[in-house]
Amino acid sequence: MSEMTSNDEYLDWIVSIKSRVQTSQVKAAVAVNVAMLELYWFIGDQIVERQETAKWGDGFLKQMGKDLSSEFPEIKGFSHRNLKYMRQWVQFWTGIPAIGQQAVAQLNIPTGQQLVASLPEGAPQVVARIPWGHNLRIMEKLSDPADALFYVQKTIENNWSRAVLTHQIESGLHLREGKAIDNFEATLPKPESDLARQVLRDPYNFDFLTLTERHNERELEDGLMEQLTKFLLELGAGFAFVGRQYKLNVDGDEYSIDLLFYHLKLHCYVVIELKVDKFKPEYAGKLNFYISAVDSQIRTEADGPTLGILICKSKSDIKVEYSLRDLTKPIGVSEYQITEHLPADLQTSLPTIEQIEAEFGNADD
Repeated sequence: MSEMTSNDEYLDWIVSIKSRVQTSQVKAAVAVNVAMLELYWFIGDQIVERQETAKWGDGFLKQMGKDLSSEFPEIKGFSHRNLKYMRQWVQFWTGIPAIGQQAVAQLNIPTGQQLVASLPEGAPQVVARIPWGHNLRIMEKLSDPADALFYVQKTIENNWSRAVLTHQIESGLHLREGKAIDNFEATLPKPESDLARQVLRDPYNFDFLTLTERHNERELEDGLMEQLTKFLLELGAGFAFVGRQYKLNVDGDEYSIDLLFYHLKLHCYVVIELKVDKFKPEYAGKLNFYISAVDSQIRTEADGPTLGILICKSKSDIKVEYSLRDLTKPIGVSEYQITEHLPADLQTSLPTIEQIEAEFGNADD
């Protein structure tokens, strides 16, 4: 065996070893996090129980924090403040039975008496799989355990950072995901239709753009491309950008797709068309044409059916439903929202409606 071949084999081998070490590190970090949160749940549960049975007030928490910190100085989580968070965490999640047994069972989270049992036997393991800081942010931002479960699961699926989690909560993702009108059930087999529906949001939140009320489609597209990272975050996990104004030639005529993406989880192309006005039936027909062209010219046997997403300034749900009913390609229709911005110095210099009316009133005198 030559020295070059031997070296290549060694490099391949060491890469595999490094990969195994990295995997082991991730597993160890997850295991440490779970063990810590199981301990936090036990302590929080004990605090709740003692306050109920022994009728203790909050005064003992300060002493408890001092005693535990003195005994375990290497552990930083026993502050008075963190002990109160542990108690709040237990109290928050013991409200889970109110959301219904089916939703809880789907996430393998215990209900009822199981939840108030000491860990690890009764631990809500899925909650323990996200960092403590994420748990605190969820409790801070949400009051309904059903909504909280949504964000816990999404954090696990997408490995969200705390900043991304906060953004998704503040943008009301749980109220927007899967809410668009689509024809996926009629054009895609299950479970692909359900998975594709989860990709859609309605409305899309484009508040990161600085546009005037009378912006055109080019300005909207330019803004999204300039803020591509934020746009991808709003689209959701799995979208990979392919191109803008993507050219297709059909029987000698050239057509341009506004935005073309590939979805890594669904393994399919996604055609996105942008409209700065109200939905019109012909928009759906044109998007259906684009999807057919992508399926014929770009899609391979390894790819799933191409999806289409039409994002309009506004829409009539009934008109959208009628327009999609007999189309053969999978299409979803959503709205987008932006906040119109003006520079602060310009805002202060503009007259108010009352001032304008008063000025006209004086002119009439």
